[in-house]
Amino acid sequence: MTRWPKETPQLEGLPRDLGFRMPAEWEPHRATWIAWPHNLRDWPGKLLPIPWVYAEIVRHLSRAEDVHILVNNAALERRATGVLRRAGANLSRVKFHQWKTDRVWTRDSGPIFVKRDRLGSQAERLAITNWKFNAWAKYPDWRHDDQIPARVADSLHLPQCTPTIATPNGPHRVVLEGGSIDVNGQGTLITTEECLLSEVQRRNPGVSRQQLEKVLRDYLGIEQVIWLNRGIVGDDTHGHVDDIARFVGPNTIVAAVEPNRRDENHLPLEENLDRLKSARNLQGRPFRVIELPMPEPVIFDRQRLPASYANFYIANGRVLVPTLNHSVDRKALNILADAFPSREVVGIYCGDLIWGLGAVHCMTQQQPEAATES
Repeated sequence: MTRWPKETPQLEGLPRDLGFRMPAEWEPHRATWIAWPHNLRDWPGKLLPIPWVYAEIVRHLSRAEDVHILVNNAALERRATGVLRRAGANLSRVKFHQWKTDRVWTRDSGPIFVKRDRLGSQAERLAITNWKFNAWAKYPDWRHDDQIPARVADSLHLPQCTPTIATPNGPHRVVLEGGSIDVNGQGTLITTEECLLSEVQRRNPGVSRQQLEKVLRDYLGIEQVIWLNRGIVGDDTHGHVDDIARFVGPNTIVAAVEPNRRDENHLPLEENLDRLKSARNLQGRPFRVIELPMPEPVIFDRQRLPASYANFYIANGRVLVPTLNHSVDRKALNILADAFPSREVVGIYCGDLIWGLGAVHCMTQQQPEAATES
């Protein structure tokens, strides 16, 4: 069991100045971090099957990398261990941490790791950026989750840094969720104006687009930001990019599309597609854009849910893709299999999980492998 950090060393300087960058998700992982489901409000009336979905995901991940699981207490750890054992997960690659969490969407509350490739000790090649998490500027329960990056830094003995912006009212700790950004590991980042710039669920009041681009440059090594417009219907994060556009290679992006003109997602996704096709990389050349269909609308208890095949997770040797028992599942899986020819593409049934308004990418956060001397 790991405990709350007493004191975590701070990175001495801005990550970019020290040669750090945010690696792409397909670069080698040391581990994946998740939090075990426990909050009844996340899946009202439907929590019972959710641990089994998690167990299936951990079963696949534990074949290829370590899995760190946050649990609220010892009793939950025992229950999770039993479920994982019955599901056939490789428990030798699973490590539990008894840390309280508010929710389980570790993509957003967990640490965003940065890495540098030049020589130095292993500890100096990996660091944690500790962005503020405030539950998508929407929910009151976030204080336990906001502590996760510092706890991870302490557990792994890694230096951390806290992204801040100077404002007339003093230093502002920047809010950023992992699901709101996607990177190619070579200096380009995709995000949405709806999430980072809108006055609805406003994360960083008074902070401009230019200031955000600078903080992304300073802390994640980003040279170029591609701004899309809006996210999909039903997304209570208000515009997370990991439901609409994802890098699958340094110059290749999959973009969610909705061909049904009567569907609410058609126009915003069409505009995002146009922006991606018009964008140019750092060398001034167009990106290769692959269209990824949306699933049929998922409605539960009269609510449209944010279901998207783009919410996949790239792990070592495999890609875990949310599926919904829809006719479009196979087409989406085949498109992603073509995009990842060297990885196994695995469908994970998320018909129950999506009732929590998130899927496979939302619940995972990768820990990159530290660079080694060649």
